[in-house]
Amino acid sequence: MVISLNDIRIFAYHGVMPQEHIVGDWYTINLQLTVSNEIATQSDLISDTVDYSKVFEVVKREMQIPSKLIEHVCGRITQAILDQFSLVDAIRITIIKQNPPIGAECGGCGVELTQQRQQ
Repeated sequence: MVISLNDIRIFAYHGVMPQEHIVGDWYTINLQLTVSNEIATQSDLISDTVDYSKVFEVVKREMQIPSKLIEHVCGRITQAILDQFSLVDAIRITIIKQNPPIGAECGGCGVELTQQRQQ
């Protein structure tokens, strides 16, 4: 089963350039969590699955810690989710910076990371 959180928009202060830590930018985050336990399909209990509102809180918390690289932010979010949610077997995360300082109009620049739980 895959649990998705799509198009989360968060304002944060990441970037290599000093001004990026002052002015900030909007980021769009997408997550797909692979969960092996499908008991919730029968039980209808939140305790039998991954509560995506709690996953969002992890994303929000990690996005508020300034970093130079969004690759680093992806790694922190991924590790925090794996640490906190034992039902998650794998994560695919994409973070897009909406207005990167590249001197051109674009739809954003970002990174994608796929991480599996180590056995």
